Amino acid sequence: MDDDRHITALEATIRYHDRSKHRFDRYAPSPGYMDWENQPNPFRFYEGVEPEPLSFLTDDPGGGHEGLYLRSRHRTSPVDRSAVAGFLELCLGLSAWKMAGASRWSLRINPSSGNLHPTEAHLILPPDGDRPAGRYHYSPFLHALEPLARVPGRLWQKVEAHLGSTSFLLGLSSIFWRESWKYGERAFRYCQHDAGHALAAAAFSAALLGWKVTPLSAMSDRQIEQLLGFDQINWHPEEKEHADLLCAVHPADAAVPSPDLPDEVLSEFSSLPLSGRPNRLSRKQVRWPAIAEIAGSTRKPEGGAYTAPLSAAAFIDDPGALLSAAQTIRRRRSALDFNPEFILPRRQFLAMLDKTRPRPNTPPFDAAFGPPEVHLLIFAHRIEGLDSGMYLLVRNPAQIDLLRGAFHPHFSWDLVEPNFPLFALEPGDFRQIAMRVSCHQHIAGDGAFSLAMIARFEDVLRTAPWHYRRLFWESGMIGQVLYLEAEARGARGTGIGCYFDDAVHELAGIEKGRFQSMYHFTVGLPVNDPRLQTRPPYAHLDNDR
Repeated sequence: MDDDRHITALEATIRYHDRSKHRFDRYAPSPGYMDWENQPNPFRFYEGVEPEPLSFLTDDPGGGHEGLYLRSRHRTSPVDRSAVAGFLELCLGLSAWKMAGASRWSLRINPSSGNLHPTEAHLILPPDGDRPAGRYHYSPFLHALEPLARVPGRLWQKVEAHLGSTSFLLGLSSIFWRESWKYGERAFRYCQHDAGHALAAAAFSAALLGWKVTPLSAMSDRQIEQLLGFDQINWHPEEKEHADLLCAVHPADAAVPSPDLPDEVLSEFSSLPLSGRPNRLSRKQVRWPAIAEIAGSTRKPEGGAYTAPLSAAAFIDDPGALLSAAQTIRRRRSALDFNPEFILPRRQFLAMLDKTRPRPNTPPFDAAFGPPEVHLLIFAHRIEGLDSGMYLLVRNPAQIDLLRGAFHPHFSWDLVEPNFPLFALEPGDFRQIAMRVSCHQHIAGDGAFSLAMIARFEDVLRTAPWHYRRLFWESGMIGQVLYLEAEARGARGTGIGCYFDDAVHELAGIEKGRFQSMYHFTVGLPVNDPRLQTRPPYAHLDNDR
């Protein structure tokens, strides 16, 4: 990107972020009401093709909760359609159906803002027996692959030779309309959160199969769209899938694949005959020009490959995990209400936070697209053996001096434990403040703790405006870790996308632009709603299979 275009994109990105902030005196522009008759279909189908049903796992991969982070605990599965089916089931499939009266809605393994699910998955799979290599869309409703193009054997051989091992490609994309239907201009943020959640979910699922998810971080959005055939599709207005990221999924002991694909390979993919057409999601759509502008200003160019996250110490001893790795994945839910008397043991609290620290060769952050830029500003409400107050977990030690200089000078910065980067900033009861800055939501004060994810901001965007998306991806990945960490201990988490941005910055003393709040999260003991009934995730397919 030349200098003038870079500056223009940078200004547009900062302008969007400021415009899409919620404030005490006004919320970000949104529809203002729920047009239920026009709610987008949460499932994308490609019409005109015959879905290829995938098998379901008869036995989940073994291993305790720690197996989410330790690939060495798992046998390496062959990269075949059966294993790919299990991988998709445990990262992007359905987890349950909920019912209340005549209403019914699905839940998925990967969470989503408002349960609207803007994230779609596409795969380039190798040949398997008599099945040729191909380009597919994954249908979570059907747990099936929708074939969109056949990949000639010689073309797949070029891909495999370039990647260096038998593997497959996973592409994630976003349909902005699914979120903007409800959230208006702020929807672009939520789509990026969800992409981060889905990336972390894929990294965890792959680990249980002895695989690794490696981003092809040098690929541009244009190249990904070329590979996935998006540039050939006649999209319905406002229902286009926008490329988010592309990853290679490969055996963990294989060589790290190249972060790109050759132009020759991409050119051949763009000439493949295309099958199927995307279903229409709504009878009408609403265009949000601000979303179109931010999508354009944060397009990723070619290059900028990233290799490895920072190192960190061994994990804190992890007491209290009650579920296996696969059980934790399947049971993850978003809480709607918390027991305000619940007290979380200190050791469990520290172990949960510790899992959010990037480590080499450790899911999910070895699938990240850049160095850690996000830190956790924590409101500790009821942690056994820890004073109530405001704390900061520094996820990148290289930024400690930046953070000290950016935050209020009166903060104490007392280390909570030796050799663990959690700092006590200010004691006190922050329950009302936590609720207030999270759009007055009680769940932020009723949990054992809540937090704001604080990212180094304008300095990151100056290197490349597309990193704006990456900051949300990183925040979503942190959220996925916290979801699973809470679930494994009998607690529950909830991501909070509605918060008053600048009120958080004022609370921390942050100057405008240096750091920004990207996502909120809260953890506590859920209060279940007896009106809700739960049904198995794929009961609707029982008669067909």
